Amino acid sequence: MRNKVVIGVIFWVIYNAIVFYLGWNVYQWLRIVFHMDFPIVFSIIWLYCAYSIVLSHIDQRFRMTKVVSCYWMIIMEYGLLLFPIANLLLWFIPSIHIIWIGYIIFGLFVVIIGFGSYMAYSPIVRTKTIQVKKQKGEKESFRMVIASDFHLGILSNKKLLQKFVSKSNAAKPDLVFLVGDIVDDHPYWFRAYRMDEVMKTLTSTYGVYGVLGNHEYYGKQIPLFIDEMKKSGVRILQDETICIANSFYVTGREDKTNKNRQSLEQLSKRAEHQLPWIVMDHTPSDLITPVKLGVDIHLSGHTHLGQMWPNQWITRKTFELDYGYLLKQTTHIIVSSGFGFWGPPIRTNSRSEMWVVDVELVD
Repeated sequence: MRNKVVIGVIFWVIYNAIVFYLGWNVYQWLRIVFHMDFPIVFSIIWLYCAYSIVLSHIDQRFRMTKVVSCYWMIIMEYGLLLFPIANLLLWFIPSIHIIWIGYIIFGLFVVIIGFGSYMAYSPIVRTKTIQVKKQKGEKESFRMVIASDFHLGILSNKKLLQKFVSKSNAAKPDLVFLVGDIVDDHPYWFRAYRMDEVMKTLTSTYGVYGVLGNHEYYGKQIPLFIDEMKKSGVRILQDETICIANSFYVTGREDKTNKNRQSLEQLSKRAEHQLPWIVMDHTPSDLITPVKLGVDIHLSGHTHLGQMWPNQWITRKTFELDYGYLLKQTTHIIVSSGFGFWGPPIRTNSRSEMWVVDVELVD
């Protein structure tokens, strides 16, 4: 307990130092450009932005505060990258005026937000054909639509969900898999914006299946979330292995946030391995066990491929596969960067996406 308090205090001190550094730079530029000399007013506004992340969690209905918190993350990340460069330029080249440096930094933020918003709100479809050496059931081939990390809420909204439904329905899939983090923590805005009206129009031959992600656990409203998904036509698999159409087995794992989730070894006992076996696990933290147990197709999300540059350096160091497709022995592994986004409504290192995978069964 004491260690947690110490760590919390250190984090709070560092965070406030960053807030002060960024705020001081912004205020100096505004003061010179607009002859603004209202430090108290600026400080109140700046602190509101800095602590909007905390304030937005007090009540889910604080819509504007939630929006502010998302854009504040952009200021934090790229401010820490750009402001030190600006300070160094002013230090080593005194002839450069702070006004022009400020305009350049402001322009870069406009470009980052503009480009990032386009990449976040204009999802693309990635296609793949794979071959699985397993016994053919009633189907000799089937088509899967795979998407993850919608984070449906205020900014990852009903309109974006409609884009997914339209693209998925156009693919005419046999199966649709929603691989976790479907809502942004709490399903409040999913309900408030009646997103179920859109989700229930999602069609496939054998149904729509999903799993829990870490953010569903953060929201602490899992029973409510599962009920909303059921109303929307999505079956959430919680450490379950089911047989579909006498042709393939699907396992949906609890997220690793749940320390009591069953092992994949336990779940594998419910599958007959002469048929294709598909596993959904939101976080791709362990790709060794699925390969060892003979999983045919392993689906994950979670990483967002860092979402904002240069965060991909972290995800690449953290996960064996942080994005894309990998054939490991006989296991086909897919990690999606997600259809939506978390926090900042931008993507500067990845693009919102949906996968359409055609599976051919071969002897």
